[in-house]
Amino acid sequence: MQRITESPRPDWQAQVEALGLTFHTADDHPYWDESAHYRFSSREIDQLEQATAELQRISIAAAERAIRDNWRDRLAISPQAWQEIIHSWDRDDLSLYGRFDLMWDGSGQPKMLEYNADTPTSLLEASVVQWQWLQQTRPHADQFNSIHEKLLTAWPSWPQQQIHFCAQRGSEEDWRTLLYLIDTCRQSGKTTLDLAVEDIGWNAGMQSFVDQQDHPMDLLFKLYPWEWMWLEDFSCHLPGRCQRFIEPVWKMLWSNKAFLVLLWEMFEGHPNLLRTSFKPDGMRDHVEKPYFSREGTNVRIVQNGSLLETTDGPWHAQPKVYQELHSDVSFSGNHPVIGSWIIGGEPAGIGIREDTSLITSNTSRFIPHWF
Repeated sequence: MQRITESPRPDWQAQVEALGLTFHTADDHPYWDESAHYRFSSREIDQLEQATAELQRISIAAAERAIRDNWRDRLAISPQAWQEIIHSWDRDDLSLYGRFDLMWDGSGQPKMLEYNADTPTSLLEASVVQWQWLQQTRPHADQFNSIHEKLLTAWPSWPQQQIHFCAQRGSEEDWRTLLYLIDTCRQSGKTTLDLAVEDIGWNAGMQSFVDQQDHPMDLLFKLYPWEWMWLEDFSCHLPGRCQRFIEPVWKMLWSNKAFLVLLWEMFEGHPNLLRTSFKPDGMRDHVEKPYFSREGTNVRIVQNGSLLETTDGPWHAQPKVYQELHSDVSFSGNHPVIGSWIIGGEPAGIGIREDTSLITSNTSRFIPHWF
């Protein structure tokens, strides 16, 4: 694994905007950054794919254990949501996608930091944008990237011909991710309708969630976290209707950082896991994470018992987990995190985010890769 610098394409802004990546620059700094790229060997790509498949396997096993042994309290999930999780798991409600965040420099084994299993973004960048970069800059090379093809294959798994899509109003990144998913859904032969989360209604006569035209939503892809949905006023209507959503409600198990503790308890010493617990337990070097924090907020890194780095955010009052601090992965002062995608239950490719900070945030740069 190497980090290599080079000159960006002269018209890179126009190129990525044509694919829908309109948020390529933030505060005059590139978010999409092709002034560098990561080069892997084919052996390293095989290792990443194998690690991703293995993490998916043990995550399924741990979810089954969590339900069987009733780990609801340890995951801080409400009784109402827990019952829906059980029903959803028993129905085997389908999942479209997820993203493991891994730390690795090409030596040893990739280590799992967390599983963004409910509402992962950076999908557009990882799929078509970095593929275009590859085709234009080194067309004879390859890339660990079958995301687009696997999305097209996955959508027909749902029997509904029409699917609604929603995201929060005002979030450009979320909406660009949503529009890309809508495009893949249409390419698979389905029809789609989109609306803002804030415009979803409830029709008491039909006993159904409805769109602005009062049409019932038989299946809704929501780029909106389940833990937020259960706090909304309309959550009283969720029981008995959770099978109408993508991602399924059982994804609350995996997107919860307390799940990292349960994984470690079941698979202690696994080469792709970092020790994680509900207390520091003597770990002088650790990362403190709230159960449901997002985009690197409210994270604290402690080294040799002293605070090394921290971020602010709205999740400070949540319960925390404590994950062993991985040895520093740095390329010329840049710290990459490899987002390894699962589509339809299978490894599908990677996207890399990097930062000069040890904590990856929503402004961390996206760097393309090849092998």
